[in-house]
Amino acid sequence: MLSQPLAERMRPKSLEDYIGQKHLVGEGAVLRRMIESGRIPSFILWGPPGVGKTTLAQIISNKLEAPFYTLSAISSGVKDVREVIEKAKSNRFFNTVSPILFIDEIHRFSKSQQDSLLNAVERGIVTLIGATTENPSFEVIRPLLSRSQVYVLQSLGKEDLLELLHKAVSEDILLKEKHIKLTETDALLRYSGGDARKLLNILELVIAAEETDDIEITDDKVVERLQENPAAYDKGGEMHYDIISAFIKSIRGSDPDAAIYWLARMVEGGEDPEFIARRLVISASEDIGLANPNALLLANACFDALRKIGWPEGRIILAETTLYLATSPKSNSAYMAIDDAIAYVRESGNLPVPLHLRNAPTKLMKELDYGKEYKYAHSYEGNFVKQDFLPPEALKMRFWKGQDNPAEARLTEHMRKLWGERY
Repeated sequence: MLSQPLAERMRPKSLEDYIGQKHLVGEGAVLRRMIESGRIPSFILWGPPGVGKTTLAQIISNKLEAPFYTLSAISSGVKDVREVIEKAKSNRFFNTVSPILFIDEIHRFSKSQQDSLLNAVERGIVTLIGATTENPSFEVIRPLLSRSQVYVLQSLGKEDLLELLHKAVSEDILLKEKHIKLTETDALLRYSGGDARKLLNILELVIAAEETDDIEITDDKVVERLQENPAAYDKGGEMHYDIISAFIKSIRGSDPDAAIYWLARMVEGGEDPEFIARRLVISASEDIGLANPNALLLANACFDALRKIGWPEGRIILAETTLYLATSPKSNSAYMAIDDAIAYVRESGNLPVPLHLRNAPTKLMKELDYGKEYKYAHSYEGNFVKQDFLPPEALKMRFWKGQDNPAEARLTEHMRKLWGERY
């Protein structure tokens, strides 16, 4: 145990020692009530790194005295899932609590891996507890999501972090033997970003550098120990979960100063430049779209140029594209149109293609009126002629709605000249 990292040594064993997430496990909170009742449904814990997802799953297992199996989505495949389910079957006895299967980073599981869980979850062979830093609505398949509750965990607040710090220096088996004075804590709290594991890792790093057991923690000492790149700590967690979200929302909100700030945070934190560039391409289509179609061209050019130029000059290319997107007019009409159309397709099913729009490469197809009465637009004045291009059942549907910006105003006006009141 003494060789374990501080964060592991400080891992709580009970709800009484668990810090944070009072909205879920505080007195009378929803998850605590279920735990105390001795019965829990399958659920997914969604939240940033270091807020207690894995710890909470282990505490629940201990409290319910249930067999506990754990898989990591990074290293486990369908075969591993099936093997664990078979073990769980053999450990399930009549009228006992279902074994708990904890899957860390469940958002990384492929569709086939998630599908392999469905039957076991549905039949109660296992109670699934998934942990994810990504929105489960996008990353977890719908059938599995419908069989699970989703609970959102929050970054730890200042009071929670301070409680953890004082608990560590006074109760940890190694630290309590030293004389540690927490003179200043602002730097520790700031660099932790609400992540308990990161906080304890930084504390341990600072203490390990001391040659005496009389240790005073100050902000300057923390900054010195972390040197010039504190943001690099656990970049795969905070960077992906929080900062990229703030970055994209700043672009969407047309705030170039905020967008360039979050870009700088990612650059300093050692984020993968291609990851940033991919997000810019998505933003160009999702948030700017037809209000400025050149945004997508520039974002694509940014991605290509970044691969050619590399680092560190690539930061300038990312900055140019970020500022262009942030200062561009915004429209999500393309995004809304495809989502509305997909929703209609799912509701209406596979409506037949009208005969006049069908291809007619054979004589039989021509005899069946495939392609008959189709009007070739270029044969008419202005390269346009009115005809129906939707199935009859969908003729009244409108999926694309031009938004209030100069570019789409021109497009809408052109459509009105062609189609009249339809637009």
